[in-house]
Amino acid sequence: MLLLLAEYLRPFVSGFNALTYLTLRGILAALTALAISLLLGPPLIRRLTQRQIGQTVRDDGPQSHLQKAGTPTMGGTLILLGIIVSTLLWADLRSIFVWIVLGVTTAYGLLGFVDDYRKLILRNPKGLSAREKLFWQSLVAIGVGVLLYLRADSPQSTALLIPYLKDVLIPLGWLFIPFVFLVIVGSSNAVNLTDGLDGLAIMPTVLVGGALGIFAWVAGNAIFARYLGIPYVAGAGELLVFCAALAGAGLGFLWFNAYPAQVFMGDIGALSLGGALGAVAVIVKQEVVLLIMGGIFVAETVSVMMQVASFKMTGKRIFRMAPLHHHFELKGWPEPRVIVRFWIITVILVLVGLSSLKIR
Repeated sequence: MLLLLAEYLRPFVSGFNALTYLTLRGILAALTALAISLLLGPPLIRRLTQRQIGQTVRDDGPQSHLQKAGTPTMGGTLILLGIIVSTLLWADLRSIFVWIVLGVTTAYGLLGFVDDYRKLILRNPKGLSAREKLFWQSLVAIGVGVLLYLRADSPQSTALLIPYLKDVLIPLGWLFIPFVFLVIVGSSNAVNLTDGLDGLAIMPTVLVGGALGIFAWVAGNAIFARYLGIPYVAGAGELLVFCAALAGAGLGFLWFNAYPAQVFMGDIGALSLGGALGAVAVIVKQEVVLLIMGGIFVAETVSVMMQVASFKMTGKRIFRMAPLHHHFELKGWPEPRVIVRFWIITVILVLVGLSSLKIR
């Protein structure tokens, strides 16, 4: 929005030319989203507390979690507002990729809102059923897959890039559509499963989202993409603004979500953030790198799958409790230790993922 205004005014005032630079708009998007989260956080938390929209806690989990009962949730609203407003202000709204990612984020956020609303306000402990949730997630993800497939202008647009290997692209053809479904829905649910401790999910999301912003910036620049040997995706650079907004909004939310948390994000935040990461990764052709950088999300998801499969087949549990972070808590790790160590692992994995830009 402001880019169009700057383009109109720069013939009259040369200073507006600075706003046409993508990197500057990315920085401003991050700062804007951060400010929105910090300013709206206190009144939102007060409102949620007054309306008694608080977290329910399982009594079969770590005993330290019982004191969290009643902590305001649905704080993901802060993140969504920061991302959407900041992206609309600073991104080039002529880019279809910006609208695709905003659409996924908003749709999954609305889905999470309905789930949270049913559980916390209507007092329906089941919220949305797993089948309902998967149906709507799938509908959005398949829609994105079909749209990207129809817009593909070259075989590499629907191929799977294998990082660390030079010029290795696996053509997917029409299988690209179910592949997009797996990436977006899988990423959304993986972040949701990880959101179980104070700040545990949001910091890895910020780190991975920031790194994907770098990939988007490079993929949208024909010279850099050719030099680094990654697919060039015209217009994908604008996703840097979205990713920067995600990082800024996430850090603003972490201000209130850090241990001990004043507010939790709820499904409205977790589902939308995971879907956003998946959508960006698909557009910039870094799905495998997302799998690497989001290793914590993957481990949390796999731990649940293994636990369920083992219990159904043998009647025994592999972990003391799933997802994985609860296993370490029940082993005696204090909650802050689990959180910070998972953050450290994510930093390492993000650096490994970023190294794929140069290692071929």
